[in-house]
Amino acid sequence: MRAWLFVLWIYVSASWGHVVWRRQMRELIGGRQKRQIRRATLEESIQKGMKQTLLFIRHGQSTWNAEHRLPGQLPGIPLNDAGRQQVARLADALSVLPVSAIIASPLERARETAEIFAQTFHLPLQFEPALMDIDVGAWAGKDYNELRKSDETWKAFVRDPTIAPPGVESFPQVQERAVTAVDRWRAREDTGKYPAFVAHADVIKLLIAHYTGLEARRAGTLFIDNASVSIVELEDGQLPRIVAISWSPKPGWLTPPTKPVQTTQPAPEAVQPASAGAQDEEQKT
Repeated sequence: MRAWLFVLWIYVSASWGHVVWRRQMRELIGGRQKRQIRRATLEESIQKGMKQTLLFIRHGQSTWNAEHRLPGQLPGIPLNDAGRQQVARLADALSVLPVSAIIASPLERARETAEIFAQTFHLPLQFEPALMDIDVGAWAGKDYNELRKSDETWKAFVRDPTIAPPGVESFPQVQERAVTAVDRWRAREDTGKYPAFVAHADVIKLLIAHYTGLEARRAGTLFIDNASVSIVELEDGQLPRIVAISWSPKPGWLTPPTKPVQTTQPAPEAVQPASAGAQDEEQKT
């Protein structure tokens, strides 16, 4: 019960953090008419501060996601058409932000996602093998619904992913390599203050668990949707601040609200509220 309450606290904190962060971003870009000017103003403000904002982006829907198959680290699993459309929407929604670097898992579904972001932000792609999906060994390619019905070893691993059978990575192993990689990229001067890391659901869950203090074995209780972004702000001497978990774009999410038109009917707000939480649905890496 205590672990579930902690997970709930993480989501509540992220929801509030997202509201505050979005308001700050809207204030920085408010009153500007051109996107280029808004981004320049925002970037100048960010560069003067000591904060670093990390964007953890899950790849769009892949062919195997749609087929409920575990991809693991197998090659040759691309995005499907729905996945490419999801990623394009997310890239457009985030295009107002001054993303400073794009670092991606080299697996096809993450690489394709990163390529769409690279086109949007006009940045080179950089690849990091330590951001690759969890190695599920002989389970790769299997239908996880069938495994859940008939494979006792799989069910035991899902219950406690800190203990893995031979040939399968445990959650602590994945977390260690992912956190080490992110820290290494953060320390590089050319990474900048707004790096985007394109990875996989379990990798992002474990990164969020690291920054919140959630036990690695409980990371599976987090939800990370296809083509979503999770945002963490880091500042020296401060605890990590979770701004969003598994956020998917809403229209006008950073557009400053319009002034009401003086008529008998007030004009509606231009901005729709954004949710930092994830949809409650089955999802695999």
